[in-house]
Amino acid sequence: MLGQLPPIVDKNVLVDSSNADDAGVYRITDDIAVVFTADYFTPIVDDPYWFGAIAAANSLSDVYAMGGKPLVALNLASFPGEPAFLPYAKRIMQGGIDKMTEAGVWIIGGHTIKDKEPKYGFAVLGSIHPGKILDNSRARRGDALILTKPIGTGIIATGVKADMCSNDVIEEFIRVMATLNKRASEIMLEVGVSTATDITGFGLIGHLNEVLTASRRQARLHSKRVPFFKEAVRIADLGRIPGGTRANEKTYEPVVEWSKDVSDAERILMNDAQTSGGLLIFVPADRRERLVEALEKEGILAAYIGDVVDEGVKDSKRIFVD
Repeated sequence: MLGQLPPIVDKNVLVDSSNADDAGVYRITDDIAVVFTADYFTPIVDDPYWFGAIAAANSLSDVYAMGGKPLVALNLASFPGEPAFLPYAKRIMQGGIDKMTEAGVWIIGGHTIKDKEPKYGFAVLGSIHPGKILDNSRARRGDALILTKPIGTGIIATGVKADMCSNDVIEEFIRVMATLNKRASEIMLEVGVSTATDITGFGLIGHLNEVLTASRRQARLHSKRVPFFKEAVRIADLGRIPGGTRANEKTYEPVVEWSKDVSDAERILMNDAQTSGGLLIFVPADRRERLVEALEKEGILAAYIGDVVDEGVKDSKRIFVD
């Protein structure tokens, strides 16, 4: 779809869709640029309030991943027109309002259409310095890869729909998705990193591949260091795999070399389509420990899962998983 867009000729467009970046960036002055993104989706949980909160957290993550500060947002909603749905619509929007308020972002309007299946999200506008954009082309050899949330929300969502998960698992699942990447982004900017991306629909492998492609780099992942939801591993072992995850696995297979020691469940989970996932941070090796310590001090997961490497071109492989 993006291939149909016309070429960008405005020199003030600093980041467009060509490198699959998390958001677009447009320069206003020498010191100010705006970050712009949009995201919305169908319900990931049954509770309307938490659906709204998760949608808000997810929409903000693209700005945080670019190193920007979100400022204002517009509601994007598709709701059934029946009067009986109105209380649910109010709860969805309240969840979004509360999460945006937590982020310090004002909702200044939006657009709603009638639709049989609810859909909700936001267009978000943020600010950034033109010289401090963390775009996908900035990964460097030797960068350590730090992940700030566990992997497996797509698998668990499938398990929830099949009534395979306990209330405790569902509560943890919701809490992680509704957690803002705000503080993790602030900390990575304080420490100084090469770049970052957030892990969403294309999974850990897909979003890592986007950065490596734009940066012309390769990476080695250590599967035993990747944090997975325990319940996601159980469900994957039972073969309950969502279609989006299967599609990711097929799409990115040509760019990955898997060690024989990596289990089938681990392969699936590293391709799992996430909702409101964590940041994948590319940090110079000499700052890795400082970043990990700063994140953990704030109670944020800081899993060191691999490194950017130069292992020589091997066919089309960019990611080596052991």
